[in-house]
Amino acid sequence: MIGTDIELPVGDGVLSGVDFGGHGEGVLLVHGSGHNAAAWRDVASHLVNECRPVAIDLRGHGQSRLGSTGPEQYWRDIGGVVTALAWDRPVLVGHSTGGYAVTAATAGGLVAPAALCIVDGVVLDDRDTSLAGHAGVRTTEAADRLRTMFRYGWKADDDQLHAYVEQCVREAGEDWLNAGARPGLVEEVTRRSFLRCGRWWVRRPTVEEIATVAAVEPGVEVFPAVDVYDRLTCPMTIVLAEDGFYASRRDEVRAVVDAAPGRRLVDISSHHNVPMTRPADLAAIILDLVRDRAAAPAGNAD
Repeated sequence: MIGTDIELPVGDGVLSGVDFGGHGEGVLLVHGSGHNAAAWRDVASHLVNECRPVAIDLRGHGQSRLGSTGPEQYWRDIGGVVTALAWDRPVLVGHSTGGYAVTAATAGGLVAPAALCIVDGVVLDDRDTSLAGHAGVRTTEAADRLRTMFRYGWKADDDQLHAYVEQCVREAGEDWLNAGARPGLVEEVTRRSFLRCGRWWVRRPTVEEIATVAAVEPGVEVFPAVDVYDRLTCPMTIVLAEDGFYASRRDEVRAVVDAAPGRRLVDISSHHNVPMTRPADLAAIILDLVRDRAAAPAGNAD
């Protein structure tokens, strides 16, 4: 399964993405920080017989040349993408940071999805704790960690890029994020994370992109704190990885789910990188939402 590279207009330019084909209900797939549209390829292969999955490269990621100048742009783009695709009430699926992106776009009224599927990407802190956490991401120490762990912003020539991709594939089985992922998928996601800039390949995102997105202020319209879920009325499924980022906070996730009807919590045996390590199981969860959307009476937005 190859898919077609596409460009999707947003307010100040275009985002890159992959249209995996298929027919029927639209399913927008939104990756997490450091990943890109290719991360969804194996999930999409299980979806195309029943719907039309499209994945995007968020600002500063993959092949999208747009960068963020403020902390909300990356999720505000989702409304423009849905409009460009001419979709009515799609299913929005977001992993990690992408989970908050689809949540915020819905809470901000930019899109009215048939359902949300949030994959190990929740916000559980109150506002003060969230502000402190975002400030911590913008420190010099945090930037150095990102450069060391993921080479964010690294400039490579052709030979260095090739060697790095081979290294990532070779070490994937021992890597905390890629262990269990198909080697060919690790290769594709890694390659797509580099954007050609003159004679160099630049690893996306840069640490500056991460810092910009983390520059949250108290007065933003949609604040990344647990009360954001009070603004949601559509059905919502939270997929919680048993060894993921939020495993120790399952009771708090359960409280978010129990706070409103139409919400569901699904536990999955995986570490954080669910789309790449458990694609078939995740696709089955998404297809349940697609089938519910298809079965819903016309005009029923909830």
